[in-house]
Amino acid sequence: MKCQKCGKETFLPFRCPYCGDYFCPDHRLPENHECPRMELARAPKKETKQIVVQEPYEYTISYTPFKPNRKIRFSDKEIKHLAIATVLVVAIGLSSILYVSIELSHLALFTIILTASFFVHEIAHKIAAQRRGFWAEFRLIFTGAILTLISVISPFFKIISPGAVMISGSIDNKSIGKISIVGPLTNILLSTLFLMVALLSNQFAMVFMLGAAFNAWIALFNLIPFGMLDGFKILLWNRKVWALSFTASLILTAVSFYYYVL
Repeated sequence: MKCQKCGKETFLPFRCPYCGDYFCPDHRLPENHECPRMELARAPKKETKQIVVQEPYEYTISYTPFKPNRKIRFSDKEIKHLAIATVLVVAIGLSSILYVSIELSHLALFTIILTASFFVHEIAHKIAAQRRGFWAEFRLIFTGAILTLISVISPFFKIISPGAVMISGSIDNKSIGKISIVGPLTNILLSTLFLMVALLSNQFAMVFMLGAAFNAWIALFNLIPFGMLDGFKILLWNRKVWALSFTASLILTAVSFYYYVL
């Protein structure tokens, strides 16, 4: 979203409580964007114990002010969302038995790889954000959860996107870029690991190769520089980092799918 004062692209915009418009961190204060309802901003305010922060997507988070720290925290609400998302992703993996002939041991391993790959990506974002003092928690996204649920029974398409990590705080392009890169990077590392194991393994070679292809594809897709995908945020931060990570994921995708089909 663009700041309505300077036009700067802002991923976590601030909403003015007086005029209702959205602004970048530099123009979030009423006096900095020449708020047309400045008289309300200057009026005496009653003390309040809560602050309401506007979140992207479909959430508005209310929380008591706290001193930012670098500890990794999971709220009860987040754990519930993670549990539901886990059930959905596991169901995607287990549904493979409906369309292909596969041994139960291979199916179990593939489901574990599938589920771990998705959550390692998301939790990496969470850890990177909380380490920098930001509020960051996983939340289900209604549309993504419904598409993931439909994918369980659909033989035509498979979408694994039940939710994402939401981040709140005053953040610049450098910070959001570094937080964004860790997700695809974990999938690139997992893809490389699974590819090496597949080449050295006999019994589960095809399962590990499919895991390598899946992780490479997750990284490649998320690195597309478009919309709210990680690639756009990384590109704004550092073009070289984006180019290197995109190239690596593209090569891994091509190699892993080649060996899997072969």
